[in-house]
This record gives sequence, C-alpha cells and structure tokens, in this order.
Amino acid sequence: MERLFRFIFEYRAFFTFLFLEILCAWMIIENNQYQSTTYFNSSNKVAASILNFSQGVSEYVSLRTINRELSAENALLRTELERKAATPPITAGESIDSSAVSRYEYVSAKVVSNSTEFYKNYITIDKGRLDGIMPGMAAIGTEGAVGKVKSVSDHFAVLISLLNTSDMVSSMITRTGHFGTAQWDGRNPRLINLRYIPRHALPVVGDTVVTSGYNAVFPQGVRVGVIKRCTLSEEAIFWDIELELAEDFGKLSFLEIIKSNLKHEQDSIQNITIGNNR
Repeated sequence: MERLFRFIFEYRAFFTFLFLEILCAWMIIENNQYQSTTYFNSSNKVAASILNFSQGVSEYVSLRTINRELSAENALLRTELERKAATPPITAGESIDSSAVSRYEYVSAKVVSNSTEFYKNYITIDKGRLDGIMPGMAAIGTEGAVGKVKSVSDHFAVLISLLNTSDMVSSMITRTGHFGTAQWDGRNPRLINLRYIPRHALPVVGDTVVTSGYNAVFPQGVRVGVIKRCTLSEEAIFWDIELELAEDFGKLSFLEIIKSNLKHEQDSIQNITIGNNR
C-alpha cells in the first residue's frame, strides 16, 4: 500500500492533468448537442463490438457442452430407431417380442485419448463400468465403425481402434452381398483392407462396405468404408481390396458405444453348439 501511495504522489501532476482532461471532455459532451450525439453513437458502437466479441467467446466455450448434448441425443435417437426397426407389425391378439425391440442400445461418450500413428492404436473414452460399458461392446462414430471395447474401469474404457492390426470386423459389400473381413495393415490411417472376398465376386471402386451383422457386436449396416482400389491377380483366390474408411480417426471427438443385449445369449449358444464340435 505504501508503494501505491508513493507511486500516486510521484505522478500526481500527470494524474491531475488526466483528471482535468476527463472533466473537460465530460463538460463539452454535456453542454454541446453535436459532441454529445457523436460520443454516444461512438460509445454504442464500441459497446456493441465488445458485446459481440464476448458473446462469440461464450458460444465457443460452450461448444464442448453442446457437442456432448448432441452426442447424447444422437445415441438416444439411435436407440429409438433400433427399437422401431426391430418391432414387427402387430395384429390383433399378438404381443411384442421385447428382446427383439431392445436388442441394441447406444451410450454417448467423449474421446479423451486417441492414437493413429502406431500399428496397434487404442482409444480412451470417459464412460466406464458405472455407465454400463463392458468389454466386447462395439463403438461407432458419426460416420461409421470405430472399434470395440477392450477393457473398462468405473469411469473410463479403452477401445481397440479399427486402426489396430489385430482387430478384424466382419463386413459386407452392399451392392454384391459378399462377406469379408476388414483389417488394417498398419500403414495409412485413412485406408483399411477388405480380405477374403472370393474371386467370383465383382466388386468395383465406389462400392460401399458395411458391417455384416455376423456377430452380436456390431449391428448390420454400420458403414466401414468405400472401396478405393480392387485388383485380382491371375491365380489369386481372393480379391485385393482397399477401403477408404468412413470415419476419419484423426478428427474423432465423440462416439457411441453399442450395447448388444443379446450378445451373451448368441455367444453362449454358439459356444455350446459349434465349440463342442471343433
């Protein structure tokens, strides 16, 4: 406080001059209509600019909350659409199969960590066991398939990204109906290979590839990518196909976890029937 008083005392002449200038300017504005009008017009413009800037900053800061709310709303809408699609027309005397209606549910989550530069990439999200997330659940982004849950804690989960050389997704070419397996080769994070498409199939560049629904993890029809290159050597059994991924993993910020309510039942019957005969 002593330093403040000393500073004011040392520059008392400047502060006195500044005070008198402000006082003179105020008296001129108050006693002259033209100067008064000009001043208030100018001050209103400055105030409006400041308010616009402040509003812009406020809206930008709130984008994270808005994105989270939109992602949660999208997850809810996907769940409702899934239920409606699974509900068959009802005639008199019939009841709804509740297990079919609620086969898939969607949980919105924010990406807190993501990598694309390694051979085995993983994604961390801010939802975990307390939100109903369990290992084996699928994840999709706004454009298409992303990966599946590897491990969970109470509040977080780690996903195996599609950009992981050990991850495989059963996929289908929508135009021809042929099934194959999408698997990354560890090179370009925008491209993935589609394997095991037989030579009698006739894929072409531009064909859309989606999840096949051959397992209980991904629903059928989730976009995986679009064929960018397809070649067939003379003696090859399968096509050499390269897809451009539907989802840009470099921009991934929100995703949805797909909870398959019938996965346990499907896995159980397959293990009992097929597992014992291999």
